[in-house]
Amino acid sequence: MLVPILWGLYLSFTNQSLTGAGGDLVGFDNYAEALADPDMWRSMLNTVWFTVLSTIPLVVISLALALLVNTGLPGQWLWRLSFFMPYLLASTVVSLIWVWLYNPQLGLFNAILGWFGIDPVTWLQDPDLAMLSVVVTTVWWTIGFNFLLYLAAIQNIPESQYEAASLDGAGRWRTLTSITIPQLGSTTIMVVILQLLASLKVFDQIYQMTGGGPAGTTRSAIQYIFESGFTGFRFGYSSAISYIFFVLIIIVSVIQFRITARRSA
Repeated sequence: MLVPILWGLYLSFTNQSLTGAGGDLVGFDNYAEALADPDMWRSMLNTVWFTVLSTIPLVVISLALALLVNTGLPGQWLWRLSFFMPYLLASTVVSLIWVWLYNPQLGLFNAILGWFGIDPVTWLQDPDLAMLSVVVTTVWWTIGFNFLLYLAAIQNIPESQYEAASLDGAGRWRTLTSITIPQLGSTTIMVVILQLLASLKVFDQIYQMTGGGPAGTTRSAIQYIFESGFTGFRFGYSSAISYIFFVLIIIVSVIQFRITARRSA
């Protein structure tokens, strides 16, 4: 791991091309160009926007599903399997399924809208809906992992606490807000940290479903790095962007670590 990190850092200070040309040291020219590149900043903002849109439902809905299953629904193994199964699918399979669901002419979603007399929607071609459509796909695909983390944490809460609350006359809502939710604090922090880091590194489903379109509204930072290096052949420039993005992830990680440490203290 150390060799690619150091090699990539070195490349970021050169004009190395994928074709083998260049390789001369250019100092901080790549970083200066990247910081003044509106497309780079747009891809960063798209990534942050995706992270905000996806993290909240992936935390809230997964917690709700875990609480629902923990209530003792019949056939719990089936519920657990149903919620977790999509997480086992490859990103290519998930993307292909949802591209067909979003298809303007043949997709299931537009067919359902047609039953109510609503005109077809271009889910992945509309700049206002494309990112939201990818987020919905991502939530469906990855929510199972967070669901299992929450379910395991809920089942590890001592039963004696619930028995004591019942003797004190606490209802379900009071038990949920006073015992269950507070006991899940450390799990929630872990889920949020993992989800933030995963969302910031989004690439597969966006690249496969929209290609970064329409008009760059869904292009992520990782995709812009990929395109700069493998489409534009500018390895040095793409390396500089990747390290700018790396700093962003480090900042987010440090903030989360401080919050976690403070809560633990």
